[in-house]
Amino acid sequence: MFWLMIGFLGQAIFSLRFIVQWITSEKEKKSVVPVVFWYLSIAGSLILLIYAIERKDPVFIVGQSAGFLIYFRNLVLIKNTKTESK
Repeated sequence: MFWLMIGFLGQAIFSLRFIVQWITSEKEKKSVVPVVFWYLSIAGSLILLIYAIERKDPVFIVGQSAGFLIYFRNLVLIKNTKTESK
């Protein structure tokens, strides 16, 4: 039961990123991906990866591991853009 709750927690955090993106876009009246989207992606993926490792599911492990590179790269790009604009 504990691991099932961990899995659902990870999925909830991972899904929350889309709700945050949707609300932000509605406020801005255009499609926007806020920085918090990437942090929620990392947090949700990490929890789901831990769950997948516990479940010994190689497909799920590879799927969750692959996203980390993309999420961190986007945060680096955002940081570099902010640094260049100063």
